[in-house]
Formats: sequence, structure tokens, C-alpha cells
Amino acid sequence: MTDTNAVRTAVIAGPDSDGLGDALAERGLSVVRIEGLADRPALERAGIVDAELFVLTDVGQATAIPIARDLTDVEGVGENSALRVVVYASASLPAFAAGQADLLVDPALLDPEVVAEELAG
Repeated sequence: MTDTNAVRTAVIAGPDSDGLGDALAERGLSVVRIEGLADRPALERAGIVDAELFVLTDVGQATAIPIARDLTDVEGVGENSALRVVVYASASLPAFAAGQADLLVDPALLDPEVVAEELAG
């Protein structure tokens, strides 16, 4: 059974000039921002293992996606089905990471409030 009172966590890697992190926080999510490189130690410090959402805004850090997937791999179950990987960027995601992202969103097409509403829903 899921605890409906549990605080959901979103980890954001990359700049957030559009304010998606703030929009997620307004909808009740705890937002943890990774400053600088989103490597394995940074993802671990940010609490990716317990997060429900990983948002990448800098496709130059696309290697963070397979690292996050690896860190949240639940033994015997496969990838953590609770972790959703969202790329919120106008640039194209490299092919090696595109198949591991659950959602790719161009900020020019959807504003952060709409995206946050969908993700928090």
C-alpha cells in the first residue's frame, strides 16, 4: 500500500531557468537540485535512490540518466518503476539516453506549470 502522506521527491540536474523546480515544489514535491556535474556521487547525495522523479535540463549531462537508472535498479524487479526520468530541454537528447527517458519535453512547447501539474498529478 502506498503512503499518500509521504512527501514525493524530485531531483533536478542542470539549470532551471524556466522554474520547473519551483512549479513542482508548489505542487507539494520536495525538490533537490544538483549543482554542477550530475555524476554518481552527486546523484547519491541528492537522494536519487528514494526519488520518484529525475528531471534533467542539460542534455550535456545525459550520462546521468543511465547512472540514475542503475542506482535505482531494484534487485529482482528491474528498474525502479517509481522513478520517472524527464528531460526538460530544447536540445536533443543523445540517442544512448533517449530510450531511458520516460518523457522528453521542449520548454518552448509546454510551460513549467503545465509540466509540473502533469508530473505531480
